[in-house]
Amino acid sequence: MHIELTEMLRCPERHAEAFLVMSTGEMTGRMVRSGVLGCPVCAREYPIVKGVVYFTGSPVAPPRAAPRPATSVDPDTLQALLDLSGPGGYVVLLGSAARHAVGLAGLMDGIHFVGVNAPGDVEELPVLSLLRCEAVIPLRQAMARAVVVGRDRLDARWLAEAQRVLLPGRRLVVEDDRAAVPEGITRLALGQGLLVGERR
Repeated sequence: MHIELTEMLRCPERHAEAFLVMSTGEMTGRMVRSGVLGCPVCAREYPIVKGVVYFTGSPVAPPRAAPRPATSVDPDTLQALLDLSGPGGYVVLLGSAARHAVGLAGLMDGIHFVGVNAPGDVEELPVLSLLRCEAVIPLRQAMARAVVVGRDRLDARWLAEAQRVLLPGRRLVVEDDRAAVPEGITRLALGQGLLVGERR
């Protein structure tokens, strides 16, 4: 996990957002490979193991699967749909959408990607931090420049979480054109297996 992402994280427990406190172990450059995150509100602690932050349950990675594309959408098309220009900030990739990180990073220099509940074959990279949490997206409200929701996280709870972490006026791409548009999102485009919206 990139150390600067710490200020964007939130405890998944139901209480007011507060900055988490990190105790680092091993680091490689700016990436934290091991350590603990603590919540000053509820005193819960969350381990960082092999660069992945585990917010719920024990630090067990999902089963590894053979690499495969998340959808047929290519990185150039996805970049255009996200409508991002200039470096800086975070793009959240939820579930299987984390597989887009490498392709997008090659086109969007200076943006950090956050994979939440990524498949087991997706590994941490200098441009990609990995978080695991089955309750919520463990990020602060309105912090993401864009969010891509994978086909494995299409239920209303995850779509609402995607809307929550998205900055106003920014794009949400859902990898299923049959998905319900979350409250607070204006639909911009629909088709070819994708739903594109913008947070109001």
